[in-house]
Amino acid sequence: MAKNIKTHLYCYDDHRGFSEDVRKRFSDQSRYTVESFQTREEFINLLVEAKEDNFCKVAILGLHDTKEQFEMIDQLTVEIKKIDPKTCLILLGPSDKMETIKKTLKFNIDAYIPKNANSILRIHNTVKKLISEHSIGIFRKKRNLSIYVLLGFLLISVILVIIARFRFPQYF
Repeated sequence: MAKNIKTHLYCYDDHRGFSEDVRKRFSDQSRYTVESFQTREEFINLLVEAKEDNFCKVAILGLHDTKEQFEMIDQLTVEIKKIDPKTCLILLGPSDKMETIKKTLKFNIDAYIPKNANSILRIHNTVKKLISEHSIGIFRKKRNLSIYVLLGFLLISVILVIIARFRFPQYF
């Protein structure tokens, strides 16, 4: 089995409503790094710095009731995907406005989670799913590379056997 992949969770929470609960839920420092931000600039700057790294990155964006914030989060999601398309996005919003949020923010969101008593558990399950998808992608790349090496070896072996057949026919 492969080693544990370190997952980085970036919480954009301007009112500090859920970031401490996320930090408590993902307390294992060997597997998770949880960072929370109150300003958009700090959040974007960290994503720009972490752009080149190949670890699993999950951004958790907290929403409130205002329509202006829906538009601001929509712009933020587009900007995040421009910076690093591999970053997964989880949107945490009020449960009564979830349909409006889904209609407003259609693209680039991996999961929509309503704020309620189960939201931290749902975030945990969604992060586990995203980690699994990231690991599957890594193993798929390794598998494809192994298959290409195997096919190359077989092709070279067949070519060497054909050359040996014509060069040394007495052995065949």
